[in-house]
Amino acid sequence: MKTPEQASFRLDLGDDQDPDVRASTRWVYALVAPFPTIPDEVSLEELTNLWKGDATQPDLPSTLLVAEQTRLAVESLLGPASDEAVRILPEEQMIVAEAWNTPGTWAIVPFETLTPRWKVIRIDGSTPLSNEFDLATYPLAASYVVKGPGDLYETFLEQEPALADLLPRSNRDAEKLTVLVMTGVTALVRATAWKMDTAGILFPARDIGDLLRKADITHISNEVSFHPDCPPGDPRHDSLVFCSDPDYVDLLVEVGTDVVELTGNHVNDWGTEGMAFTLDLYQQLGMEYFAGGFTLEEARKPLIIEHNGNRLGFIGCNPVGLPSAWATDTQPGAAPCGDYEWMHSEITRLKSEGILPIATFQYFESYNIRPLPGQVRDFMGMAEAGAVIVNGSQSHYPQAMEFAGEDGFIHYGLGNLFFDQINVPGLGPGTRWEFIDRHTFYNGKHIGIEIITAMLEDWSRPRLMTEAERGDLLEQVFEVSTWNE
Repeated sequence: MKTPEQASFRLDLGDDQDPDVRASTRWVYALVAPFPTIPDEVSLEELTNLWKGDATQPDLPSTLLVAEQTRLAVESLLGPASDEAVRILPEEQMIVAEAWNTPGTWAIVPFETLTPRWKVIRIDGSTPLSNEFDLATYPLAASYVVKGPGDLYETFLEQEPALADLLPRSNRDAEKLTVLVMTGVTALVRATAWKMDTAGILFPARDIGDLLRKADITHISNEVSFHPDCPPGDPRHDSLVFCSDPDYVDLLVEVGTDVVELTGNHVNDWGTEGMAFTLDLYQQLGMEYFAGGFTLEEARKPLIIEHNGNRLGFIGCNPVGLPSAWATDTQPGAAPCGDYEWMHSEITRLKSEGILPIATFQYFESYNIRPLPGQVRDFMGMAEAGAVIVNGSQSHYPQAMEFAGEDGFIHYGLGNLFFDQINVPGLGPGTRWEFIDRHTFYNGKHIGIEIITAMLEDWSRPRLMTEAERGDLLEQVFEVSTWNE
């Protein structure tokens, strides 16, 4: 048996700019923490100090967990690891459990092992979860290189051309990655409509439009139908019968809307002709929709979207009514939930076909961070049926989150997106708090979640929260969330 020293070629960590390198690959690693972690980002200097055991910042961990091969890779980038600060564990699954169960513990893991239970910490603003990721500048990308005689390597390739493809360029292939943004309540009515009439239709997107557009798939839950005879926006409007001016659809176009959710209670407020007009409008603009339609059959049909090999199946329903808002065999509307069995069955079918189910609800409203008992039961039922994401689209007030089973993420309520609930008596600032959830899928799996926080201004316009505002909201929500870990 030959020893490694006798081999003609060796694969090892090294410098891919070395002239003796015949082939190379960049292996991406991620700095991660248990999902309910407040800090979002570190600098490369701070990470290096963590790695060497020199960290002094109180909000950063005291321990980093790694597998042995990861340690070797990161040492090629950051230098020798501290024996006190860096602990070696034998496998990635053990690392997840240990980090969750040990306060003050983060980890570094290979990109391909990411799961939604990890929060990926940005390094100098960069994260491998992003579809704008730059492999060339990311600090946790280690080079594995093949070295050996150049003439012999060329001979091998002439004899076996397939050898050139045996070494992947990276463990992170941008053509296998999909970023989905999901949002809460949009209702272009009352003071929001008035603000759009006076400040410009695109005014609500001023601060977050770019964020929404950058997703590969952007989801908007628009609760109100457009109608050609809709009157101008009125901040004093005190009726709960709503419509939106068709010109307002330009706002949905501006933020890059790909998928419209139709579970809202108000889709038929101005009659089924308004809903039919709206569905036609979405089709003309190339926007796909789900959880509503021209008939009950269409409303219950899952929407399947494939992007970069990731197949996502959107399905949703409305248990609240009024019955006039629900689709029937002969009229358009939102999908009624019924006994949920049809939805459980569809989710299970989608999962069995390699499609990642995403279930959404227009549930009973509760102005509380804690979900209702029935809400927990019904959302959990979707996760148990196989949904990888279960979203509450009804909530005007941000709500708790939890994980279910191996890979199901439940967010009971995201809060408003474009709506006018500011200074609601007795509710404090809660109706101004907004969540925008950014999900990353890779190679047919749901691998990561970024929770974006925003504050509603001007009865219409979300802006990103300050660091202090964000920390306050996340602390409150994480405290009442159930993590099942």
